[in-house]
Amino acid sequence: MARMGRPGLSDSQKSELWQRWKAGESLSDIGRALGKHAASIFGVVVSKGGIVPPIRRRAPLALQLGEREEISRGIAANCSIRKIAANIGRAPSSVSREIARHGGRDRYRASEADFEAWESARRPKPCRLATRHRLRWVVAQKLKLDWSPEQISGWLKGEFPDDETMHVSHETIYRSLFIQARGVLKKELIGHLREVRVMRASKKASTEGQPRGRIVDAVSIRQRPAEVEDRAIPGHWEGDLLSGSNNTHIATLVERHSRFTMLVKLQGKDTARVVTALSKQVRKLPSELRRSLTWDRGMEMAEHKRFTIATDVNVYFCDPQSPWQRGTNENTNRLLRQYFPKGTNLSEYSQSDLNKIALRLNQRPRKTLGFQAPADKLQAVLQ
Repeated sequence: MARMGRPGLSDSQKSELWQRWKAGESLSDIGRALGKHAASIFGVVVSKGGIVPPIRRRAPLALQLGEREEISRGIAANCSIRKIAANIGRAPSSVSREIARHGGRDRYRASEADFEAWESARRPKPCRLATRHRLRWVVAQKLKLDWSPEQISGWLKGEFPDDETMHVSHETIYRSLFIQARGVLKKELIGHLREVRVMRASKKASTEGQPRGRIVDAVSIRQRPAEVEDRAIPGHWEGDLLSGSNNTHIATLVERHSRFTMLVKLQGKDTARVVTALSKQVRKLPSELRRSLTWDRGMEMAEHKRFTIATDVNVYFCDPQSPWQRGTNENTNRLLRQYFPKGTNLSEYSQSDLNKIALRLNQRPRKTLGFQAPADKLQAVLQ
């Protein structure tokens, strides 16, 4: 069956992904190495709870491809089951079951049989907590008391020294919590861990040397010129992202003097695409309207220097968790929810659609402007 939608990761790419994750690399670094978006890497990692899956190996006694090719040649030569079995050193019953399982003498093909056997071997083995109800109940109760998996594992060995059915490793507890596909421990129990995560991180993971959570060379809003604060001079903007469903976003830019709004279509939230889209839009403005931009601490503006070089607009960043420092933009985003209710898929809007919505907003009279419209206020300045 043909694969639908976006192409996924090959087996070799998945292997490299897990090697890099185990080495402590970030999702973004892994995505860049594999040519994939960080969100795609996150989807693969979180499905396994951040726990590196074991390398699949064939069972020592399982038939090998070479043996299956001998079986195929024996069938073609019209040899008996016993003769084929003797040639490869296997029991006749094993050869008989192998042939019957993969289409019979008329349809048996070595490569297809080998692939089918490899795929059917994926059946997961039930973990200890799945098969031992009493043990599972005790572990869940201790987790509710905020005990760590390691404390639970150690306590069980001391409490039931002679009963191995009540022993479980802390790693098994972690796996059962973070790999929800196992259906063993409820997801809510993760909230009782000391560090609440959606998945386990590598022991080697570190943010040292990475710009995660901080903007390199960010200029604080406190260094913004006084003329920006009093709104007397036009050309100073506030910006942010407006989010929709399915990880879709648009950029919103609001001019502080006139409250004039521009909406920018985005193909993604990563800094490269956000900065490129914003630069293209801002360069359309006359020079007197390109003075500064105030943004929050979102990593979508990590490449702010590239934006400044492209537009000659200085970028200032708000303090962390201080959205009121760009209150004009916050208020405008609330007004925009009339056109983009929460849960709207913003990718369905073209730039032309966004321009029409921005025009409607800019032509509405605003109380804060003495019931002038932002478009009229801005036009008066440009004349």
